[in-house]
Amino acid sequence: MFILRDLLRPLQAHFSETDLGRERASLFVYTLLAVIVPFTSSMSSNLWRALETLFGIEIKQKRFYTFMASSTLPWERLWTTLWGLIPSPTTDGRLLIGLDDFINLKVGQHIFGCASIFDHAAKANQSRYPWAQNVVSIGLLKQVKGRWACLFLGFRFYLPRHMIAEQKETAKIKGQVAPFQSKLTQAAELLIAVAGHFASTPMLAVTDSWFGNQGLWKPVRQTVGERFHLLSRLRSNQVLYALPDARSADAKTRGRPP
Repeated sequence: MFILRDLLRPLQAHFSETDLGRERASLFVYTLLAVIVPFTSSMSSNLWRALETLFGIEIKQKRFYTFMASSTLPWERLWTTLWGLIPSPTTDGRLLIGLDDFINLKVGQHIFGCASIFDHAAKANQSRYPWAQNVVSIGLLKQVKGRWACLFLGFRFYLPRHMIAEQKETAKIKGQVAPFQSKLTQAAELLIAVAGHFASTPMLAVTDSWFGNQGLWKPVRQTVGERFHLLSRLRSNQVLYALPDARSADAKTRGRPP
């Protein structure tokens, strides 16, 4: 718990010193603790119950949901601080960044970013156009205790062009329709932000064939330079091995002797 305290204090510093700011700072870190503690799933309703059950924090459900959906949280500064708290982010001297998009199924009809999104991975008994958010995300690929993990580094809500053209309520922020951005533009902004924080560190982005094209490569390469590389178009069962060591001329050949 002392480690968590030292990690969470820098995040609280980005909230204002007003009574409301201090309350939001405390609620922010306790919500993170509720996510970390293996007590329940990270659904908003379960987190709200965990705040009272685990930490004795009594808050009205509507107020908690308003806090969770707040558009005034200092996310940009929080993400930057979080990146700086990673003790050893590199693998073999470079950042390995995973990039993909996913859908987040929802039930409420007034949740930001929600629309009938096409699900290319839907099973036979599932809807092809579920009501969901479409999220573009990046994460740090890192081995933790001998196993590969993806540590979340940032995300963007993708809003389809027709939502913005029709001025849907779920595409508005403070009453204003959000500007359209393609998934490639959003992905490029995320990668450029991380590359700017880890200045001079080489970066390898690993993604599928949908993102592996000039729409992503060109803007990131122009901004970041030659330290940005892209690995894409891999088959799901493809295994990558390191190149074999060079053998000396006098090395014995393998196999049965003549």
